[in-house]
Amino acid sequence: MLRGNAIATVDEKGRLKLPSIFRSVIEPEYGRQFFVTSIRGDSVRIYPMEVWKRIEEKLARAPALHPAVSRFRKAVNYYGQSATMDPQGRILIHPLVRDRAGTRGRVAVLGQHDYLEVWNHEAFERQLEAEPVSDEDLELLGQMGV
Repeated sequence: MLRGNAIATVDEKGRLKLPSIFRSVIEPEYGRQFFVTSIRGDSVRIYPMEVWKRIEEKLARAPALHPAVSRFRKAVNYYGQSATMDPQGRILIHPLVRDRAGTRGRVAVLGQHDYLEVWNHEAFERQLEAEPVSDEDLELLGQMGV
């Protein structure tokens, strides 16, 4: 399970060195192959390839002509590329998604159960301030048993 966060850096070549708190979980369980993509272009999602293949299997069973399925496929394939973690624990975030999400320099890497989400650190903090967890959110989560 990937949880918590770590501040990291995307270097000048576009490589993110996976923080050790995540690498120590991902590498033994999933290996070194990843699918790096985005859904809306505001952040980067790094899926272990095994996890991404399960999503692809679900998409294969979904109605291909459904507008939501089509939009999702377009977005993740437009932004997405396969990547292999190098021996130093770095993963390349290709220029298209890196530029769109502003993930250069200092970034926030968040564990999201079975994938990682990478945000421009400043943009993420602005989003947290602009969209805090509301009382309504907490009520709904309580109704869900969380």
